[in-house]
Amino acid sequence: MPAKERNIAMMGYRSVGKSSLSIQFVQGQFVDSYDPTIENTFTKLTRVNSTDYEVKLVDTAGQDEYSIFPAQYSMDFHGYVLVYSITSRKSFEVIQIIYEKLSDVMGSSHVPVVLVGNKTDLHQERAVTTEEGKKMAEAWKANFLETSAKQNESVADIFHSLLQQIDRDNGNTQEKSSCRIS
Repeated sequence: MPAKERNIAMMGYRSVGKSSLSIQFVQGQFVDSYDPTIENTFTKLTRVNSTDYEVKLVDTAGQDEYSIFPAQYSMDFHGYVLVYSITSRKSFEVIQIIYEKLSDVMGSSHVPVVLVGNKTDLHQERAVTTEEGKKMAEAWKANFLETSAKQNESVADIFHSLLQQIDRDNGNTQEKSSCRIS
């Protein structure tokens, strides 16, 4: 059976580690040097629950609160990884704005999203608590993870949980429906 193709966009404020997470997931290495990303696309074959996926990962340029949500990221994408840095209150505020814009553009009540608090290796500089991240993810009905691209901590989990969520949303798993016809 051919691999299921899944297009995923990495979004977040600048310098939160979107590229580091992407490269760590795809190539298994941490890149320390920082060049602001314009946009990169990575492809990786991965397996989740005995299903093969070909993940096309678009590492977007850093957004800020004034960015217009790029229309090209609302088409042909199956899910989104929204990243903030646990060391930056500003990145946490900006990710909320990005999510609101994403929801508006998608016009749907539920978009497959994983909220990621990156840079847990810098815990001594923490500015956003784990509880704040969890609370925001719950409000969005999104998965939540804290990660360290540098230490490769929970990086693959981001993409595996998003792939499972996308399949669930597409009705590819057996879940009880609360919809009743009478």
